[in-house]
Amino acid sequence: MPRVLFVDDEERILRSLRMLFRGRCEILTTTSGHEAIEWVRQRPVHVVVSDQRMPEIGGVEVLRAVAGHSPATMRILLTGYADMDAVTASVNDGEIYRFIEKPWDALRLIDTVEQAARIAQDGFAAPPPEASSRKPSLSTVAARVLVLDDDGAVAAQVRELMPEAVRIEHATSLPDALDAMAVSEIAVVVAQLSSAAGDVAEALKQLKRLCPGTLVIVVSPLRDSRLVIGLINEGQIFRFLLQPPPRELLRRGLLAALQRHAELRADAGLLRRHAVEPSRGDASTTPGWLQQAWRRIREATALRIG
Repeated sequence: MPRVLFVDDEERILRSLRMLFRGRCEILTTTSGHEAIEWVRQRPVHVVVSDQRMPEIGGVEVLRAVAGHSPATMRILLTGYADMDAVTASVNDGEIYRFIEKPWDALRLIDTVEQAARIAQDGFAAPPPEASSRKPSLSTVAARVLVLDDDGAVAAQVRELMPEAVRIEHATSLPDALDAMAVSEIAVVVAQLSSAAGDVAEALKQLKRLCPGTLVIVVSPLRDSRLVIGLINEGQIFRFLLQPPPRELLRRGLLAALQRHAELRADAGLLRRHAVEPSRGDASTTPGWLQQAWRRIREATALRIG
């Protein structure tokens, strides 16, 4: 059975979780984030589900430490406080699989944890990669980065930060960006998001379904935690940076994304860790031009894989 560790400073929450998952997995519970980290260091733990607001150490810090000690462990943040700082940190620092809010939907929580556990079990069972393939050299990766922004400011910054081997493409509109993705494989998309109601946010979610190996960095002035939670759960974005993006954070995010893309190309089994929830958007309202763009990308992706 998979081993799942629940971390929450309220014992009544842990009792509820123990009852909910009894018989489904080996259950570990603790009210201490530090103890949770120590347990992960000592034994294989397939999934860690942590609350955010705890007195000694926050959930994001717990999940960040878990990722460092056990990269194969799947990480879920379960919290009743969806504040913007916690949400952005959960993706930027914790690289979480899902963000779930309290009070939780029991069936959804069970399904999410069980999916995460299956992915982690495969990861723990897989043989370790050869030392030479663990960290592909960025200097030899001829990857493409696509920047979607209307004025070119973000694209100019990305060009300054990237090594010469990385090709930077710039699109000023969503149709142009999708056309570029249908032509060639894109390792990283850096997307400027200026409106939560526009097509770009929904397009990023659909993109991850069609191209799970493409990493997405969102740059936006919007301090909208609901928007970011949707992009995490339904789009598995890699980073969320407030605009204007701090130079060093953007540089580190780009390099980490290129590194992850190279790892995903070397081991297709890792793609399952980037699986997304079904979009809550209404597919029937998708414009015809967008449906055609997705079809071109789907066909191009199939050809590249084939």
